Amino acid sequence: MKRDYYEVLGVDKSASAEEIKKKYRKIALKFHPDRNSDDPEAEDKFKEASEAYSVLSNEEQRSKYDRFGHAGLGGGGQGFSDFGSFAEDIFGDIFGAFFGEGRGGTPSGRDLATRLEVTLEEAAFGIEKEIEVERPEPCKPCEGTGAKPGSSPQNCVQCAGAGQIQIQQGFFSIARPCPRCSGAGKIISDPCNSCDGKALVVEKGKLSVKVPAGIDHGQRLKLKGEGEKVAGGIPGDLYVEIHVKKHKVFERRGTEIICEVPLTYAQAVLGAEVDIPTLTGTEKLKIPSGSESGKIFKRKGEGIEDLRSGRKGDLLIRTYVAVPKSVNGREKELLEELSTIEGKPVAEEVSFFDKLKDFFD
Repeated sequence: MKRDYYEVLGVDKSASAEEIKKKYRKIALKFHPDRNSDDPEAEDKFKEASEAYSVLSNEEQRSKYDRFGHAGLGGGGQGFSDFGSFAEDIFGDIFGAFFGEGRGGTPSGRDLATRLEVTLEEAAFGIEKEIEVERPEPCKPCEGTGAKPGSSPQNCVQCAGAGQIQIQQGFFSIARPCPRCSGAGKIISDPCNSCDGKALVVEKGKLSVKVPAGIDHGQRLKLKGEGEKVAGGIPGDLYVEIHVKKHKVFERRGTEIICEVPLTYAQAVLGAEVDIPTLTGTEKLKIPSGSESGKIFKRKGEGIEDLRSGRKGDLLIRTYVAVPKSVNGREKELLEELSTIEGKPVAEEVSFFDKLKDFFD
């Protein structure tokens, strides 16, 4: 028995036409015979999905199927002659994905990727930077034809310049790249000396990239049309992946930035006003008396801007008591005097500071 068409495509019965179309595209690309020559089951799954889509993409046929099931279709799906409209639409997209061509056979350049390193401050406030890229571009001497200047490519005799040949697979007629011209539709008998008939040469160039405020490590920027360029076709896109350098002072967590500021024992106990780092310089922070080690002070709106909302995060200052590794004579005397006042032996006080130091190391 045939499986339910909705089950085949993995959609609900209430799915929209666009949802059904997207799901079919995904399945067709996954199980297309050209991509699964070593898997005999792939062709069956491809045909099953195509049959399901041929019915569910047709409003009249879908209505019959919803009411009467497979019986309402006369025992099966539509014949090949009935789904030409969907085949033209779907297979045009599929073959574009296979062979790097846009709709209607228009050649498309490939997407390219590069990386750009920025500082935390540059990521926080945004910056415009220049990058150097290497990308294929149409050969200038032959104007991207691949043929020697003064000559021109000739239409392939096997595919008549179409770049594709039709192959019958069951009740499907499937287009595949012409083996003679490799899908180009043209034959170059006298190739260009500059590009060796490839029509493209790798060129170095510089581009200006606008890095928006708030961008984070690993995020990508898309420069439309700045990828591979092909003669008479649609250029690909360039993706720029952002790498944010590790900062010496700050740690970033989303839109918040965190830094640790050391305090002396006296500052923590008595209170003080200390200098703290910010993304724009230094500012004063008032430390109240009796502040415990690990206390966090928040500076609202001094963090990093959110890319979507534009709202700024906070700057978090985590203070800790820094224990000196050694003290001079006068400092030692004062500590011993403090120990006497507290009624605790010096050895115990030293042990306490050692534990505190280990905790924060």
